[in-house]
Amino acid sequence: MGKSRKIFVLDTSVIIYDYDAIVNFADNDVAIPITVLEELDNFKKGNDSKNFAAREFTRFIDVASGSSSLKKWIPIGGPEKGLFSIVMPHATQIDAEEIFGRDKNDHKILNCAIFLKEKFPKRKVILVTKDINLRIKAKSIEIVAEDYETGKMTDDVLEESSTPTGRAVINNIDAALIDKLYENNSVSAEGIISAKAKHNHFYVLKNGKKSVLSFYEKDTNTFERIEKVSAYGIAPRNSEQTFALHAILNPKIKLVTIQGVAGTGKTLLSLAGALQQRRDFHQIYLARPIVPLSNKDIGYLPGDIKSKLNPYMEPLWDNLKLIKTQFGQQDKEYKAIEEMVNNEKLVVTPLAYIRGRSLSNIFFIIDEAQNLTPHEIKTIISRAGENTKIIFTGDVYQIDTPYLDRLSNGLSYLIDKVKGHPLYAHIALEKGERSELANLANEFL
Repeated sequence: MGKSRKIFVLDTSVIIYDYDAIVNFADNDVAIPITVLEELDNFKKGNDSKNFAAREFTRFIDVASGSSSLKKWIPIGGPEKGLFSIVMPHATQIDAEEIFGRDKNDHKILNCAIFLKEKFPKRKVILVTKDINLRIKAKSIEIVAEDYETGKMTDDVLEESSTPTGRAVINNIDAALIDKLYENNSVSAEGIISAKAKHNHFYVLKNGKKSVLSFYEKDTNTFERIEKVSAYGIAPRNSEQTFALHAILNPKIKLVTIQGVAGTGKTLLSLAGALQQRRDFHQIYLARPIVPLSNKDIGYLPGDIKSKLNPYMEPLWDNLKLIKTQFGQQDKEYKAIEEMVNNEKLVVTPLAYIRGRSLSNIFFIIDEAQNLTPHEIKTIISRAGENTKIIFTGDVYQIDTPYLDRLSNGLSYLIDKVKGHPLYAHIALEKGERSELANLANEFL
C-alpha cells in the first residue's frame, strides 16, 4: 500500500446510490466496514433499486476477492485502481459509540474510520457518505468526511439563474423574417444565433407585438415554426407547454426531460402526447419510483400489494382521469382509453416493476424522476430498444429520496450530460396552470 494514496471509507448510503462506487476512486484504496456489509445483507431481498444495488455490490466483492481473505487488501481490478479491504471492529483511542451512542450502525462506521486513521497516521483517511448528519459527526471528531461526488453536478450548473430551460426569447427580429416563417414554416437561422446553438432548442422570435414560436434544426441551421396543437383533448396553455408538447410529439426526438414545479402540466402533457401517438407504439408505460412514507418500507402498510401501491400511483391515474373527462363516455377516445387499460396497452406501474423488461416499441413516461439516482437513469435509458421514446418529468427542487439533492439526483445529471444531443430535447415549465390556488402555493409558500 503506497503511503501517498488516500484511504476512502465507504458508507452504505454511497453503495445504495451507486453500487459501482468502489471503482471510482482512481488508484486510492477503499475500506468497507463490516457493518456496511451487514446493512446491505438486510437490503438484498426485494425489487427496489436499493435491493438491486445491494446484490450487485456483494457480487462484486465476492468475485473480486476470490479465495483471498477479505481482511487483506485486495486489488479492485485494473492497473490504475487501488486496493480494497473489509474492516472489522477494533478498539480505538476515541470511541464514536461511546460519544454518540451504541444504537446506530453509523457510529460503528465512524469507529472504522477512526481505526484506519490511527493505524495509518501518514495517510489521509476520508469517510465518504451521502448522509449529511454522519459527515457532521465525523468532522466533530476530526475525521475528514466528504459527499460522494461521482454523478453530482457542480454548484454552478443548476443555480436558479442558470437552470437549463431549453428555450429562449430573441427580440428585435426582422418583422419580414417572422412573416416569412409564418408563410413558409421554415427560415434560415444564419446570422441570428451562433454556431454553438444546441440541437432541438426552442425560441420565441419577437418584433414588438409580433412573435412566432420556433424550433431550431441544427442540421439545416433553420428555425421551424411551431403551431399550437392539441393532443388527445389536451391543449397547451402557454408557449412553454407548446414547446414541451412539440418535443413529446416529435418522432425524431427519442429522449425528453421536462422540469417544472407541481401544476405546470409535465405529466399531463406527456400522457396526452403518448395517447395521441398510441398507434405508433405497442405499449405506453407510465411509471414512478416509490419513495416510502417517512422512509418506511411499504410492507408496513395494510392490505395486499395493490392496496399498498395505490397511494403512490394515484397521481398518475388522476392525470388519466382528467384526459378522459375531455370526452363523453360514448366517445371513441374515451372508449379507447378504457380498452387500452383493460388490455394492458397502457400500464401505470411502480418503476421497480419495470426492471428487467424489454423496452422495444414502448412510449415510456417516468414521473418524479428527480427521485432517481444517475445510475438508475442510465439503467432505464440503456434498456431502450427499437422504436422507444422516453420522457422523464420531475422537479429538481422537490426531492423526497434520502441522500439525493438538486445536484446529485438523476434528472439533474441527465439534463446536464445529454444537452445538445440530436436525439434529446429539454424544456422547463415555469408557469403553473393547475389553478390560481396552486399557483399561490408555489409562489408564496
